[in-house]
Amino acid sequence: MPEISTKPYLLRAIYEWCTDNGFTPYLSVKVTAGVQVPMEFVRKGEIVLNVSFTATSGLKMDNDAITFRARFGGVSREIYVPVANVQAIFASENGQGMVFDAVEEELLAAVEPEAPKPGLGLAAVTSSPDLPEKNGDAEKISQETQKKSEKPSLKIIK
Repeated sequence: MPEISTKPYLLRAIYEWCTDNGFTPYLSVKVTAGVQVPMEFVRKGEIVLNVSFTATSGLKMDNDAITFRARFGGVSREIYVPVANVQAIFASENGQGMVFDAVEEELLAAVEPEAPKPGLGLAAVTSSPDLPEKNGDAEKISQETQKKSEKPSLKIIK
């Protein structure tokens, strides 16, 4: 029997941690053919979704997919996100959460179905990408984020 990924369990745990602490949980999602989201809100193949209790209706976080209803521009929409497409889950107030490599996970599944899942890292939002990296192990911040240094940026901390 194939082993179930830890990713959906970690997603549920970070979601619960966010709600228990009064934070607003957000999902960063890589949009591909299997994702059902309002395409007018997709930017550069990604969308960030507020999955808080007040922003969603009927939220289900299963092992395979996350489904819920949410209003976009006043119109209720059905949202379907395969767990493999979730890139990160984080609290909007402080940026704490977890980052996943959705693209690498999809490639591993296609090339080597028995290969181990990619490593996971903790995430933190910083106000400036110029801050020193902790322990020298942090991933590089994307070039786009570096250009927008006045906005918070997601930084992976291992």
